[in-house]
Parts: sequence; structure tokens; C-alpha cells
Amino acid sequence: MPRSSEVIREVIRAGKFVELTYQVTDGKSGHVITRVEFPLGYVHGHNEILAPSVHAQLEGKSAGDTIEVVIDGNQIFGPREESLVFSDSLENVPEEYRQVGTSILMENDKGQTRSFLVTHLDDETLTVDGNNPLCGREVVFTLEILTVRDATDQETRAGGAIHAGVEIDPSRLRAV
Repeated sequence: MPRSSEVIREVIRAGKFVELTYQVTDGKSGHVITRVEFPLGYVHGHNEILAPSVHAQLEGKSAGDTIEVVIDGNQIFGPREESLVFSDSLENVPEEYRQVGTSILMENDKGQTRSFLVTHLDDETLTVDGNNPLCGREVVFTLEILTVRDATDQETRAGGAIHAGVEIDPSRLRAV
């Protein structure tokens, strides 16, 4: 039995509400690819908001813990496909797409869509890449666990944090 001065720490397991922040860095260069500083809340075991291997590593951890999980981008997004990289003459590209980093949603003749990222631009050509930016890379997720507690019934049903929103009177809704 714990003494009154000991604190029992909740650990992450199915049914626990978890809040965390994280950043993803390129394993080779160390450059930060993305950072989530606003706490991300979810119910562990009810929705997978991150890669399954990240969720597995969170099991048993507590608020205040920081963990690093190395992930092979090929396992999540598949291998890089060079057929998804192509260039076109700049004169064929609308002005609003002529900036490196711009995301362009394209549709093929079957109606399937894919997001392409402008990766190169010079005086004559623009290059886009339809591969996920993390495929072909080893990335490191660094996660800081902020909160671990029992999830409420409402959070469990929603799969995550419940945010106060606008109250809508259902009687005022109409079909469109």
C-alpha cells in the first residue's frame, strides 16, 4: 500500500484519455519536419491518431514522460515511387501553384485524387511529387506526455477530447 506522500501515476492503456505534444524529425539530418505544440487529446485504444508503432510505445507511460520512437517511413507510406514525380513547363502551370511547398490536389481519369507537393521551381520548369514526404525516410517521433487519466464516457464515444462548440438548435436545421 502506498504511503500518503507517494503519488500513484496513471499509465497509458486502453480506455485512458491521453494528451501529448510531439515533433517529428528526419532521422538522418535531424531537421524538424513537423511539430504539434497544442496538446493533442485522444482515448488510447479507441482511435489511432498516430502510427500503430507509436501507440504501442506509449503503452505503460505516464504524464511527464518523454519518449522517442524511430519509424521507417516506408513501412507506413510504402516505398517511394519515382513515377509520382514529374516536371512540366512553367508556362503550363497556373500562377498560384508556382511556389515550392504548395500542395496541389490532382485527379486522374478514374476520378481518384492525390495530393502533390511542389518540390522544385526554376525559370523554366516546375516539379511536383505525389509521394508522401516521409516515405523513404527514417523519422523520429519525440512525444511528451502531458495528461493520463480515465476517459469520460463522452470522450470514449468521441474517441478524443471534447471541445466546447457552438450550440445548435436541431429544430432550426433544414434539409438541403
